[in-house]
Amino acid sequence: MHWLSILILGIASNLDNLGIGISFGIRSTKIPFFSNLIIAFISMVGTYLSMVLGSLLSQYVPHDVANFLGGFLIISIGIWTIASSLTKKNKEVLKNLDTPSVSEVLKDPSKADLDGNHYISMKESLWLGLALALNSIGTGIGAGASELSTFWTTAAVGVFSLLTIGIGVGAGLRISKSWICRYSDFLAGILLIGIGLYEIFI
Repeated sequence: MHWLSILILGIASNLDNLGIGISFGIRSTKIPFFSNLIIAFISMVGTYLSMVLGSLLSQYVPHDVANFLGGFLIISIGIWTIASSLTKKNKEVLKNLDTPSVSEVLKDPSKADLDGNHYISMKESLWLGLALALNSIGTGIGAGASELSTFWTTAAVGVFSLLTIGIGVGAGLRISKSWICRYSDFLAGILLIGIGLYEIFI
């Protein structure tokens, strides 16, 4: 079993969560444990379903080809993540929190505080969890095609989701000034490329 790939995939899939948590911490927006748990659960469900889909697709092609395609997909997502981070325009961190539409929440998970009360309720955590889960579907399909353990990969994604959001909110502005936050997308891309190469050649 490729434990290293599972561990790194769990981390890479949740680096965005760290940035989201930090953005909430800067705004003094709280994400209580049960809301965080809902987000992690939705991320796990999304990862599981996408991995099952990737695993099913791999049954129709030879093992080596499926492994290559899965690794290639993960590498492609990594490259896309890096490209997005390099082209992303700088956004003002502190801004007025107007009540966004559902589509805006899906495009920008940091807007999940729908009522602007600096508290992510369980209902609001559903939208935030959905948005974050949608961002990792491609990675899950690639992991499934590469025949990583569905159970352990899903568990890793859930655990690191809880940790990264909790750490991000708690650390807030202090960590937001560090290179970890500024380059989180770039680091996630590098990790995904590394996983893809590992799955193809090892």
